Amino acid sequence: MTDLMNMQPLTAWDAVLSGHDCEVIGSDGTAIPMDVRRWMGLSDAADHALLVDRCTGPTLDVGCGVGRVTQALAARDIRALGIDISPEAVRMARERGADAVHRNIFDEVPEEGSWREALLADGNIGIGGDPVRLLRRLRRLMRPDGAVIVEVDGPGTGVVHDIIRLRVAGRLTESFAWTWVGVDAVAELAAEAGLAVGEIRRHDGRCVARLMPRAAGKETA
Repeated sequence: MTDLMNMQPLTAWDAVLSGHDCEVIGSDGTAIPMDVRRWMGLSDAADHALLVDRCTGPTLDVGCGVGRVTQALAARDIRALGIDISPEAVRMARERGADAVHRNIFDEVPEEGSWREALLADGNIGIGGDPVRLLRRLRRLMRPDGAVIVEVDGPGTGVVHDIIRLRVAGRLTESFAWTWVGVDAVAELAAEAGLAVGEIRRHDGRCVARLMPRAAGKETA
C-alpha cells in the first residue's frame, strides 16, 4: 500500500503541507528553496508591518494557505476571508480560527465588489502565471476605492514566467505556471490592469506594493 500511495500524483499543496523542506524546480532545472516554515507558522513582524497593519477594512486574502495572515487580520477585528484552492489548507486555516473558503479566485467569490483590500502575500501575484489577469480580477472584486496589496520580489527581477514543479523528499509535483514579479516591474503590470502604485514598503528584506485604481494612485520609491 505504501508503494501505491507513493505512486499517486503529488500536488503542490501536498508538497508544502508535507512538513519537509521544499524546492521550486524551474523548467531549466534550477532549484530554489522555499520558506515553507514561515508560511506554516504564525504571522511575524514583517507580516504585520507590510500586510496586516496596512489593511483598513474588509480584506480578501488570496492564496491564503493555512491562514497565517487571515488569522492575524481577524485578531485585529478586520473582516477577513481567505481563499485557497487546497481543501486541506482551508481546513487548517479554519482550525486556526480564520474564515476561509475552498475556491478558485476566478470563480464566484463571496461579497464581490465589497472588499476594501485584497492581499497577494508571499509572491501570490504569480498565481496562474498571468499577473495582469489576476489583478484585473481583483479589481472587479474590490470597492471602487479599494486596493491590492502585493508582495513582490526585489529590484532586478523584472517579470519571469515559467512552468515549475515543487520537489519534496525526492518527489516532484505536477507542473504549473507561475510568475515572479520584481518591484521594478510591478508598476507596468499594474497599469495594464487599470491600477497604479500608491506606495511601496520594505521590511526585513521583503517588499510590498499597494496598488490603487489608476486615477488615485501615486508611485513612490
